Amino acid sequence: MLEDLTTAAFSPTAWPAAYPKGYAVVDVETTGLARDDRIISAAVYRLDARGEVEDHWYTTVNPERDPGPVWIHGLTSEALEGAPLFQDIAEEFTARLEGRVLVAHNAVFDWQMIAREYARAKCEAPVRQRLCTIALSKELGLPLPNHKLESLAAHFGVVQRRAHHALDDARVLAEAFRPSLRAAAASGVRLPLHECRPLTEWSDRPATPRIGQQAGPRGYGGYRQSSWRPARKRPACPYPNPGRYEAGGRLKQGMRVAFSGDTSTERELLEDRATEAGLHVATSLSRLTSLLVTNDPDSGTSKVVKARQFGTPIVDEAAFGQLLANVEPAAEA
Repeated sequence: MLEDLTTAAFSPTAWPAAYPKGYAVVDVETTGLARDDRIISAAVYRLDARGEVEDHWYTTVNPERDPGPVWIHGLTSEALEGAPLFQDIAEEFTARLEGRVLVAHNAVFDWQMIAREYARAKCEAPVRQRLCTIALSKELGLPLPNHKLESLAAHFGVVQRRAHHALDDARVLAEAFRPSLRAAAASGVRLPLHECRPLTEWSDRPATPRIGQQAGPRGYGGYRQSSWRPARKRPACPYPNPGRYEAGGRLKQGMRVAFSGDTSTERELLEDRATEAGLHVATSLSRLTSLLVTNDPDSGTSKVVKARQFGTPIVDEAAFGQLLANVEPAAEA
């Protein structure tokens, strides 16, 4: 019903010229949620500029390790043993994504998993922008009880057939995205697009159980999570803290920057860039913190909670990357 009303709300000539020319609605199922987890299935619905489906594609992927929570995604070691490796489907995946905005529910997660798989395969993901349907539903002010895909689907009357199956999740999201996109166009809403910066290199952690090996007691293969690199002490920032970052302004040398949650760029590389720019990388968040960088401002982590309490500005990784390109020098003493 809402789709019909939205369609009638604007003429074909009123479509915003700045909107993207095509979208790739994506869903991936994975062995888990950590940095070293792998994609085990992927689906893409290609949509035109106005959200109409052009085609769809689905594949399973052999993760070369234990498949993780089978009770969620239903893909067993036996089912994945004959599946192609990611490097075998990377070219087809690229053809589905190239030149389009990646659309996903909690898009930063899908994007990060995809970027890492491409980096492992020693190639670059063709995605330059992503759009999160959670963020879009917030921009539209949709009266949802929560931000689950099932709630967005129910709002638009989309029926889910196989939850946590990549192809059906992508179908559901595509059908819910179309009326969302049309409502945004009718209201002149600026789409919440975020820059995607592909990884160019990758080094996996110590080997984890491969398909055919017995899973450990923790359900995700029993593998141990380890740090990226041995911890190292950073040199003290030579500049005084000039205070908090102001929205729309520039970062200044000496500002204290904290990070929370997953990042598409390896955390220590991101921190190195901040240090090289003259910023103070803080391991905790306090009233003196100038800025918090997180891709999930609604995560409820201790740093996010403290940032809300202290009124600390929050930006995502893409915005932070842009700010790093133009850091203001420290004031001369």
